[in-house]
Amino acid sequence: MADKKIDITYHEYASLDELSEQDRQLANEAILAMKGAYAPYSHFHVGAAIRMSNGKIVRGANQENAAFPSGLCAERTAMFSAGAQYPDKGMESLALAGGVMGRLTKEPATPCGACRQVMAQYQAKSGKPMSIIMVGSSKIWKFDRVDDILPLIFDSI
Repeated sequence: MADKKIDITYHEYASLDELSEQDRQLANEAILAMKGAYAPYSHFHVGAAIRMSNGKIVRGANQENAAFPSGLCAERTAMFSAGAQYPDKGMESLALAGGVMGRLTKEPATPCGACRQVMAQYQAKSGKPMSIIMVGSSKIWKFDRVDDILPLIFDSI
């Protein structure tokens, strides 16, 4: 037997002002996307924004349903929309923000496991790392690649 360790590196920012102009724009788009959430059950609104390799930004918001498994997270609504609109373009970066009553959570909202796996698939499809930005009111986390939020990514090969 051998013990192994997985190291994860990420960047933590105290405010949106510390981000690069490009990352700040994407984070603000994710915050705006929260307005499109349909969350009558959880009341937790999540917005996501994706920067494509052609510079376009695609937004998504969580969509709940009375049949709970039928709803969809903001990240996947954005990724599936981006994949359908720009099938030949890579996804360079994804930002997400969540909160209640229009107020961001203090700590950054984090993606569920299913969303992380879909991120991994689109990152693999593009052949380039996709950065992930998680926005909270007291801090922002940036991960340079999906591997850092989903170590030991599932691959069917």
